[in-house]
Amino acid sequence: MDTYDVIVIGAGPAGYHAAIRAAQLGLNTACIEKWIGKSGKPVFGGTCLNVGCIPSKALLDASHKYAEARDHFAEIGIMTGDLSVDVPAMISRKDDVVTKLTGGVSALFKSNGVTALEGSAKLLANRVVEFTPHDGAASQLTAEHVVIATGSVPVDIPPCPLVDEVVVDSTGALEFQAVPKRLGIIGAGVIGLELGSVWARLGSEVVVLEALPDFMPALDKQIARETAKQLGRQGLDIRLGTRVTGSTVKGDTVEVTFTDGDGDHEEVFDKLIVAVGRKPYTEGLFAADAGVNMDEGGFVFVDEFCNTEAPGICAVGDVVRGPMLAHKGMEEGIMVAERIAGHKPAVNYDCVPGVIYTHPEVAWVGRSEQECKAAGEDVNVGMFPFAASGRALASNDTDGLIKVVADAETDRVLGVHMVGPHVSELIAEAVIAMEFESSAEDLGLTMFAHPTLSESLHEAALAVSGHAIHVAPRKRRKK
Repeated sequence: MDTYDVIVIGAGPAGYHAAIRAAQLGLNTACIEKWIGKSGKPVFGGTCLNVGCIPSKALLDASHKYAEARDHFAEIGIMTGDLSVDVPAMISRKDDVVTKLTGGVSALFKSNGVTALEGSAKLLANRVVEFTPHDGAASQLTAEHVVIATGSVPVDIPPCPLVDEVVVDSTGALEFQAVPKRLGIIGAGVIGLELGSVWARLGSEVVVLEALPDFMPALDKQIARETAKQLGRQGLDIRLGTRVTGSTVKGDTVEVTFTDGDGDHEEVFDKLIVAVGRKPYTEGLFAADAGVNMDEGGFVFVDEFCNTEAPGICAVGDVVRGPMLAHKGMEEGIMVAERIAGHKPAVNYDCVPGVIYTHPEVAWVGRSEQECKAAGEDVNVGMFPFAASGRALASNDTDGLIKVVADAETDRVLGVHMVGPHVSELIAEAVIAMEFESSAEDLGLTMFAHPTLSESLHEAALAVSGHAIHVAPRKRRKK
């Protein structure tokens, strides 16, 4: 029986970060991954690199460039003539990006001394792992520590079973070889909005059916309103309070039935994407006596340091509580590896940024104004529109705003919320500030380069106290 210091099950962002960091710390580490790529060969990187974060961003970026050239280049004096889209070439480039990055994980395993095991795993009692390679018989491995990092899979819904190339999940939506004339999307969450943006930019008529009555209720309400307005201008038909009741594939189309406040309806689409969320992936993972417990949703129970109730067993990433975000899983993987090695790091769950990669982008960290007020906290708010940013104006990209929420008494920044150009990058400045418990005044006293988009965060922080230079002061509430 082969013995390791650490066995990591899953080589997605959470798992491969845990494995590499553990090896760097001198621990004899193995990482087991069963993913088979489009080539038919085993690959690392999990959902994020193979069918999630990376390929979707490749298509988002390509489709945005096309839409910019088609709709906005003439505004800045660039005449392009007739444009066309080669969808198979776009998909092929997306696949090339994926291949480079998944191959990069394999190379990192080799250079850091991680033993890569290709196949499936099952956790038995007493930290014994049953490993079954793709082309061989099962064997047993043992370790002092086991890290569960098996990730998540798309949620399916009974009214809309998947049908090859017609009714698809988020994975299938990355493989279309032509632009659908009419595209239906079930779910107005992050995945649905990003995929809808891709195909709307390329020419699809996109209808998004969302069961909730409010658009993106987890967002700050002002940011959510602005986001919905901008996406509506781009042609996304987002219908809230809509419950899908069934779907029927008829040849190359799908008929979808749904109900809303006005009654029963039906729509016919060329393609239908089911994007109602993701669930932890633990199928066949635990023996009955493994000692790991899960809740009714399939999430593994862990404490603040990602320890399960079984000694020596940790779980990280999408399979545990908290937002299903690659960067959250990465930090948990690093934390677990370092704690196994005797260090004492912790993940600050109050400073996990979120991003939606539409255009304009949406990003946030911390609590919204509504959350603070619901908790009885008195806050001051500062806002700055990108329309007043010199760099945004020069770039012809002025939609959106930045909002800073600060404690009214201490001035400590409690949350920062953004919708606008490149806010997926700008949000890091807010995360750093909040990690160091910055006040809005601290941000206001910090020198930002001019002209930059990041000055908008500076101005929003100044606006908390009514000192913004480039916008009229906000009327302050009388106490």
